[in-house]
Amino acid sequence: MKVAVMTDSTAYIPAEIREKANIHMVPLSVVFGDKSYEEEIDITTEEFYQKVRETKQLPKTSQPSIGYVTTKLEELKKDYDAVVSVHLSSGISGTYQTVISAGEMIDGIDVYAYDSEMSCMVQGFYALEAAKMAEQGKAVGEIIQRLDEMKETMKAYFMVDDLTNLQRGGRLSGAQALVGSLLQVKPILHFSEKLIVPFEKIRTRKKAISRIIGMLEEDANKGKDLSVVFIHGNDEASALELRDAFLQKYPSMEATISYFGPVIGTHLGEGAIGVGWYVK
Repeated sequence: MKVAVMTDSTAYIPAEIREKANIHMVPLSVVFGDKSYEEEIDITTEEFYQKVRETKQLPKTSQPSIGYVTTKLEELKKDYDAVVSVHLSSGISGTYQTVISAGEMIDGIDVYAYDSEMSCMVQGFYALEAAKMAEQGKAVGEIIQRLDEMKETMKAYFMVDDLTNLQRGGRLSGAQALVGSLLQVKPILHFSEKLIVPFEKIRTRKKAISRIIGMLEEDANKGKDLSVVFIHGNDEASALELRDAFLQKYPSMEATISYFGPVIGTHLGEGAIGVGWYVK
């Protein structure tokens, strides 16, 4: 059985890496006024943050249409028997459900949608692992089993400079705990039960980042090999600084840099910082 691997654009796997790993992608979109832009295709991350600054307008976001996904699956079935499709958390987007529905409409290819229960390059970790296994000729069952194993140790924490976008977009649950102190705190957020929820309230950005790094180092000190990603919202310098400091302490670990692209950046805002990791 020949297995394809697909993900959506919010994994933010750079195009050259997607092509090399043979990962297919369906884009989500950001909508400014009446103009829609498919992220990673019509608009780059840099252009997006620039546009938000210039227009002072928060765009809407939209998932791929079922028609778009079925067209993609029709293309894949010419060369593949099955597709493992890894998507951002079903708690914050209907993309996962759309892929399930599209799969039920298409004959000739078995579609296995996988809910990463997270997003960004943490979601990308699953897609890259699935692609590696598909290349090795592994069966769908083995791939899904491995992704489930990864999920047991997968962690991600992030902080935003301003919670307004998350609240406005309805993507932040448990926000009641933060009302009244929004301006005073830099809450650490994480995914729990597929939703974005507050993890801990911290007073300053520096202390919030320090707390996240502390949790990462706690796991790094357990002696197991980690794969780590430092994610930024148009603030690569901060992410590089964090990565370099981590690698100085743990030179044998694998650590990469990624970014919050247009769709996730709409909800987190510029300046957000995140760290994700799992046991390899």
